[in-house]
Amino acid sequence: MALDAATLALTAGELKQTLTDAKIAKIFEPTRDELVLTLRTRTETYALLLSARSGSARVCLTEESFENPETPPSFCMLMRKHLTGGRLLDVQMEPGDRIVYFTFQCTNEMGDLVQNILCAELMGRYSNLVLVQNGKIIDALKRVDFEDSDVRQLLPGLPYTIPPKPARPDFLQVSAASIVAAACERDLPVADALNKTVAGVGPVVCREAAWRAFDGEHLLANELDDAQKRKLMAAIDELKELHHNGGCPCSVTAPDGKPVEFTFFRPLQYGDTYIIKEWPSFNALLEGYYAEKDRAERLRTKSKELHKAVHNMYERAVRKQAARQEELAASGKSEKLRLYGELLSANLYMAQKGMKSITVPNWYDEGKEVTIPLDLRFSPSQNAQNFFKNYKKKQTAARMLVDLLAEGEKEIAYLETVLYEVETAAGEAALNEIRAELKSQGYLKYYKQRDKRQKPADFLRFTSSDGFEILVGRNNAQNDKLTLHTARGKDLWFHVQKAPGSHVVVMSRGEDIPDTTRQEAAELAVIYSSTYKAGTGAKVAVDTTEVKNIWKANGAKPGMVLYEVYTTVYITPRDGLEEQLKQKK
Repeated sequence: MALDAATLALTAGELKQTLTDAKIAKIFEPTRDELVLTLRTRTETYALLLSARSGSARVCLTEESFENPETPPSFCMLMRKHLTGGRLLDVQMEPGDRIVYFTFQCTNEMGDLVQNILCAELMGRYSNLVLVQNGKIIDALKRVDFEDSDVRQLLPGLPYTIPPKPARPDFLQVSAASIVAAACERDLPVADALNKTVAGVGPVVCREAAWRAFDGEHLLANELDDAQKRKLMAAIDELKELHHNGGCPCSVTAPDGKPVEFTFFRPLQYGDTYIIKEWPSFNALLEGYYAEKDRAERLRTKSKELHKAVHNMYERAVRKQAARQEELAASGKSEKLRLYGELLSANLYMAQKGMKSITVPNWYDEGKEVTIPLDLRFSPSQNAQNFFKNYKKKQTAARMLVDLLAEGEKEIAYLETVLYEVETAAGEAALNEIRAELKSQGYLKYYKQRDKRQKPADFLRFTSSDGFEILVGRNNAQNDKLTLHTARGKDLWFHVQKAPGSHVVVMSRGEDIPDTTRQEAAELAVIYSSTYKAGTGAKVAVDTTEVKNIWKANGAKPGMVLYEVYTTVYITPRDGLEEQLKQKK
């Protein structure tokens, strides 16, 4: 669901009422298509998010804490130069279009008061943020030059113009009679005809008008009679009246829990299996609807490069392992070399230099004849010695390959855990810990520690139903720290069997750990592992042992530990357990 102009207008109205006269204290750019302004009134501090991300473009107040880059991007620095300390004078909407203008009174480098307008253009993949002064563009988040568009360019110094508007009339500005008259000329279902006729609202509004008019009956617009047209006009007027009165911010959630829609009224078009939620404000609606989706997208963007690097390392290790296995299989044929050497040595009297091969009886196979290939360059005796020499080389290579294969298996298992950690990292700090770990293991040669040292992330902490603390490592380095340095003796350790995942430890405090706590810790071990797939109901094997039974081999990679005394349990995690135990903290 894209944010339509009707809902955006109500959101902008809330922002104007809340933020007028607020001053900009801080400006951040968490990702390349998001800007966060911290604004302070006399009594409150607000964070205003302006997102130009194509799938979730919006402006709204936010309570989310963002992890900002240590070096601000150039656009962020320019915004700080022109807007920091500025006072918000007004918030306006471009009528019928998804553009919001934030007008700030600022002080320029000469100490003069100037008005800077931050234009938030929220139009899908064309979304952008543009800073304008005296009608001229200072800069844009996404510059558009003449090669990108021959209709409208967004470059510093050019006049700012609004995008071309659609030829369709604005749903909120024209009469219901005009809308219905134009829609009824189309040979389309009523909802589709309305959607093709008006601008400023999304398909959900057009579907709702048709639903309220005809109770879900699917009719063609060009076949409506006068009575039906009046019903449709009444439904449209009803929705326009709801918008005029401030609307009711609502979101729609599908039976599987996935958010599917939001709008400015309580929709009637969905069945009883869908959940309709009313929000206290449109800002809260947009924040709640997009928060989880954006958090995942933000992290995916930040981890993309590291994920690609680790995936390439993993693929290379798998290919190397396959090549070693082929080489080991080939070395198994070395016994034939020894046989050739022995048979040739016993029959040297039959061979002469210059022979390409010799056929001799094989006393290891009931005297059956075998043909031995010979090198023309060497004498029969030298050929025999070469067979023995190559046999020894193959034997030595086979012994080395066995060791290399064992090391390769460990490397593949390690890189699988790192790949899992990158995919589940909670933020930039966690990704930096993984980068540092890979640097320490020699996988990343060019990683440099940032000048600004970040505080190391803590373990994930939970409290069991019986009151015992359960700690979960976020990555290999934390797994080592938790298992080998933080936990003690009778503390209970959990890990999914033969799969990447977090170390989970129940801190026993020297007491016996109840079965309920053991069950919850085992479930957390599954949840924080690569085997976890919510809602499948599959049972997963989890190994558990006391921490005193765990040790680390010399030279083992981070997160890799050994244990011999353990119990295996088979667990299916309960939905919501993670949040339930977090609430007990």
